[in-house]
Amino acid sequence: MIVRNMIQAEQQGRKIMSPDGNWDSTRLLLKEDQMGFSFHITTIYKGADFQMHYQNHLESVYCISGEGEVETLADGQKYPIAPGTLYILDKHDKHILRGFSEMKMACVFNPPLNGKEVHNPDGAYELEAESIDQ
Repeated sequence: MIVRNMIQAEQQGRKIMSPDGNWDSTRLLLKEDQMGFSFHITTIYKGADFQMHYQNHLESVYCISGEGEVETLADGQKYPIAPGTLYILDKHDKHILRGFSEMKMACVFNPPLNGKEVHNPDGAYELEAESIDQ
């Protein structure tokens, strides 16, 4: 059994800050845990407005608190995000995420992240990124 809490995860170096200042992410479950997915609690900061394109991963995102929107770039559709909203990037959707207030999000990635990933210039995570232990 694996048991972790947020404080311990942060003390173990599992809290990653985005270089652009839009988010932070505490990675509670990673590739090294051998579950086939990773699980993160991510904070999207108020005023964040950034593009992502997870070319190597599928992602499910559940909003715990806060408000914002996600826009799919293929069709310009905007979807409101509020507590209780789940959105799923099941087609490697290129998208923009906006935080109208600070949002707490529970995120699941497949394949799992290694730990220290931040977005590359295309807005994606690399498959062979550095792990927390490196």
